[in-house]
Amino acid sequence: MSHKLAKNTFYLTLASVGQKIIAFVYFLFLARVMMPENTGSYFLATSLTMIFSVMTDIGITAVLIREIAKQPEESKQFAQKALMLKYPFTIIAVVGMILASHLLGYDYYLRSLILIASSILILDSFQVFFYGMLRGRQELKYESVGMFVGMFVTALVGSFVLLTSPSLVWLIVALAIGSFVNLCISSYGVAKTFGTDVFSPIWDGVFLKKLMRLAIPFALAAIFIKVYSYIDSIMISKFLGTTEVGLYSIAYKFTYAFQFLPLAFVAGLYPSFSATISSDPVALKKLFERSLWYMMIIAVPITFGIWLVAPEAVLMAGSSYASAGSVLRTLVLVLIPIFLDFPVGALLNSADRQITKTKIIGITMILNAGLNYLLIPTLGVSGAAYAALFSFIFMFVAGMTRVPSIIKGFSFRELGWNLGKILFSGFVMLLIGFIIKDAFGWILAVPVCAISYVLLLFITKSVHTDELVLMKTLMGRSIK
Repeated sequence: MSHKLAKNTFYLTLASVGQKIIAFVYFLFLARVMMPENTGSYFLATSLTMIFSVMTDIGITAVLIREIAKQPEESKQFAQKALMLKYPFTIIAVVGMILASHLLGYDYYLRSLILIASSILILDSFQVFFYGMLRGRQELKYESVGMFVGMFVTALVGSFVLLTSPSLVWLIVALAIGSFVNLCISSYGVAKTFGTDVFSPIWDGVFLKKLMRLAIPFALAAIFIKVYSYIDSIMISKFLGTTEVGLYSIAYKFTYAFQFLPLAFVAGLYPSFSATISSDPVALKKLFERSLWYMMIIAVPITFGIWLVAPEAVLMAGSSYASAGSVLRTLVLVLIPIFLDFPVGALLNSADRQITKTKIIGITMILNAGLNYLLIPTLGVSGAAYAALFSFIFMFVAGMTRVPSIIKGFSFRELGWNLGKILFSGFVMLLIGFIIKDAFGWILAVPVCAISYVLLLFITKSVHTDELVLMKTLMGRSIK
């Protein structure tokens, strides 16, 4: 890739990290001020927005990025024709979101919040589309700025609301203002790159049919992911109430705050798989095994570290969230199968097994919904955490069963031994953490655990010099 794209990708990664840090701190502040019940209503309204956001796009943007990258000379017409679909699908998504709020039997106030949140759905629909156009032309600087500035504006306005006159309505409005700023930045980037006439949609029935056909696999995968990501919050609201949604939201935010970490790695891993999948099966096998090793190296200390300090971590949102500590200790365990599934997904996609991966995601969604339906009424909020854990373990295992058909000579026993040593290092680190935490407090336990973990990796021979070189190489490819 060009130096320009490498630099832009690097800035996008930094902006993503910065945006998530601001979002996480802001949500903790919001939760501390608004208390569990109001936080639950806020989280529920935004969760519905995330679910129905899929209907505004149905995979169009993913196809658009690919087609613009393939045929840059036709990019303006592609975008104008694809834009024609955004209007009806955005309207359908808004109507569907409002109808869902009524069908779920929410009270008038919560339905009003969801109605206001539909404005965010509209704004985000078009800014995602515009950033997709720019990604196709390898113009990532606008998205980097928009992502960070939009979240910063939301946090700034929202913090002012929280400090002066806390109100869920104005907190949703703060989100909408941030989305509007993001849309303005994306629109400016598109106008500068493509010209202002690109905002005028063009009707082409043949093209739109082709676009819909290409978008279906992307749409299905996106729908499945959104549903199993947020269905737990909706079921908690129906079975238990919005206060319990607020408690769960804290455990949710702490768990998924770190999910962005594997993304840069996988960005470099996917082309590496694609390059070796047919030409060098030996290199492919080693690359896949080392990628799982790397994901495990990252996932174990984060998972066990959060598990150790979970009771203290949730108190950052206030003492009223103390009961979320046990939920977090269960939910955070999903990070290990989630992180390990990133390389599996990249391998399946590289081997043209996208349909297989989509099927696995679809079954995971059904399993997750069913488990939530069964476990939440009996186990409370913890039931949602167990449902997530079982579902993500299934998704990882189901994907791994397809690996031997792609990588000849793949050994589960050898892989299990290598990953097991890392897991053992994590357990010993956790034991040390308990001892230090009981004697000196959790603040000192965190750095001691980090140092202990690194030493244990070398003691158990989980880390070798060649693996460190590979890690550096793969991370380097993620920004080239």
